[in-house]
Amino acid sequence: MGMNEHPLPDTAGLRGDYGAMAADWTVRQPANGYSAEEHDVWRTLLRRQSLLAQRHACPEFLDGLAALQIDERIPDFERASDVLRRRTGWRIVGVPGLIPDDAFYGHLAARRFPVTVWIRRRDEFDYLAEPDLFHDFFGHVPLLFDPVFADYLQAYGRGGLKADALGAIEMLARLYWYTVEFGLIETPEGVRAYGAGILSSGGELPYCVESAAPHRIGFDLLRIMRTRYKIDTFQETYFVIRDFRELFDATAPDFTPYYAELARQEVLAADALLPADRRFTPPAGSPR
Repeated sequence: MGMNEHPLPDTAGLRGDYGAMAADWTVRQPANGYSAEEHDVWRTLLRRQSLLAQRHACPEFLDGLAALQIDERIPDFERASDVLRRRTGWRIVGVPGLIPDDAFYGHLAARRFPVTVWIRRRDEFDYLAEPDLFHDFFGHVPLLFDPVFADYLQAYGRGGLKADALGAIEMLARLYWYTVEFGLIETPEGVRAYGAGILSSGGELPYCVESAAPHRIGFDLLRIMRTRYKIDTFQETYFVIRDFRELFDATAPDFTPYYAELARQEVLAADALLPADRRFTPPAGSPR
């Protein structure tokens, strides 16, 4: 949600109802307005992913899932927020779907997690281009019960507001992608998933842990911010953290010099692909 290497599309092309939203891009959840079919879609997805999560998700996610006491009907955001707020100070806000980066970061910085209010159709169980209620709620909300991860996500939101002002959104979006959406973590039982994009996927959750095909690499902040990602297939590379404290500590410093260095590397990489007569020549005495 909001984390894309491309600008937000015109809202007219998005599924959600953007006509009734507030200035901060939030909408009221129609808690009593979901159809029997929508509740059944939730129930089917919940059963499938809960079974997979017991085998492939990290303990912190499973603890948060238990704390939510989710039943087989689409959860009420306000009720879940009451439980979450008492634990880590976070709450859930409903949104119509994808929202702009600055709005998304602003919510995270204020310990508000945006959750889409509509749920996918039955024919979209295995692939959905936009984030829906199941992805946002089941995939993201349980980890907000972990104090360290909850603080990391708030810090990320604050960093996002700064990155937006510095024109560095693309680099920071990769960090979100490879941690919050597609991150893996070491546990005593082996590597497990904590990223919401994995935890809400029936196919990628076992693949990322069991398959020999993908690369699993130790957490490397600058490498992550240099690594592009795919949105329409399983990931080729996953980054593995030792624990959430490593993630929080590694991302605590000021990113401003990182952005400058990464931008310089990208310029040099692009420059190397140009014909010699079109390459950038730095002023005399300047570093290259």
